[in-house]
Amino acid sequence: VKELQYNLIRSHCAGVGEPLLPHRARMMMALRINVLAKGHSGINPENLKRLIASFNAGVIPYIPSKGTVGASGDLAPLSHLALGMIGEGKLASLDNLTFRPANEVLEQLNLQPIELGPKEGLALINGTQFISALGCEALVRARHAARVADVIAAMTYEALMSSIGPLNPDIHRARPHKGQIDVATRLLNLLKNEESPSEILSAHTNCGRVQDAYSIRCAPQVHGVAREVLDFTYNIMNTELNCATDNPLIFPDSEVQVVSGGNFHGEYPAKAMDILAIGVSELASISERRIERLNNPNLSRLPAFLVKNGGLHSGFMIAHCTAAALVSENKVLVHPASCDSISTSAAQEDHVSMGGFAARKAIDVVANVERVLAIELLCACQGIDLLRPLKTTPVLERVWSLVRTVSPTWNGDRNVSEDIEAVHNLIKSGALWREVYDHIPLSAKMSGAAMSNSKL
Repeated sequence: VKELQYNLIRSHCAGVGEPLLPHRARMMMALRINVLAKGHSGINPENLKRLIASFNAGVIPYIPSKGTVGASGDLAPLSHLALGMIGEGKLASLDNLTFRPANEVLEQLNLQPIELGPKEGLALINGTQFISALGCEALVRARHAARVADVIAAMTYEALMSSIGPLNPDIHRARPHKGQIDVATRLLNLLKNEESPSEILSAHTNCGRVQDAYSIRCAPQVHGVAREVLDFTYNIMNTELNCATDNPLIFPDSEVQVVSGGNFHGEYPAKAMDILAIGVSELASISERRIERLNNPNLSRLPAFLVKNGGLHSGFMIAHCTAAALVSENKVLVHPASCDSISTSAAQEDHVSMGGFAARKAIDVVANVERVLAIELLCACQGIDLLRPLKTTPVLERVWSLVRTVSPTWNGDRNVSEDIEAVHNLIKSGALWREVYDHIPLSAKMSGAAMSNSKL
């Protein structure tokens, strides 16, 4: 029985591809510890303590990124995690990120390997923690992108001298979707300031233009549903992280104490990741359309490609091409992984979730969204520069100033990618959200799933 537990782990270590980044591998480890701590997996408490000690000591499991079909759990990734914990395979540590023999790492950190008893090999490898670990990262980053997308859209509103009429609360009360109302409220509070009104807004109040394009006018509707999709995803993942996904499950106080079921199946987080990718990708899709309007003199009151000396300088022409490329890439990536299934394990596992790929590509989608938003923010700030000496609202002036700490005003052509990455990092750091946080009503800081009422 003991030899079987070790053989299960060794034989299931069939993953391929680059290893997970350290923070993802450790997130997966933390989630597995949480599952085992539920008490339904049949693991020896001493082994659980050894796992916890390894995590606290900074151990990084070697986990290849490909090879799970997301049913009967993430068998291959979790087996690679367990292999290091029994002193075989490879491990790294936070103080030395180079992967090396696992037994050496454990010894250097004064840790004991896990010694497997009956059922314990299976207890370590059955569950959805690969999908969930990557899914958590995708979700946290997507929720943050949804917040800052509204701030960036407000900057574009000003650069394009757009009307705030479509933000009238009556419009949104007539179609009272929570996300739509929240986004409209945010935009209006950023763009309208009775004490220090936007000079840009005042300059075109009576311009005679009837309506703005949909990418401006319908921002609350498009951004709003993305927020609600993320709420749905949040609810699924919040449950998934805190449940027993092992098999069989142990219920010591029940009449039937050992029960075989299907909690390992990854369909819930797989669907959540596919839906997340579809929802958040739309933020980049509509952002790219606003970037086009900022760069196209036929669609704005700004010079071509946001530079004064066109011809000699190309400005943001190719930055827009990059945004278009990322949006087009996302159109392929948002194809649902979980609508596929391939029978495995001699047709015993005849329906699988493909959740591992759903989670991996969800992170890629979110990263593309973040960069498209960074490009829009760069373009919007440059558009506001070109409207000087007019100023926007005080809070948006602070956003402009924050961006200018990492990306100076565009007075001539330079390496655009460095500015894109600098603003991308600024967005991910949370600094942009913190700059506007105090100017957003509490009701619009939150969503149905507590979209975060913190400055983080």
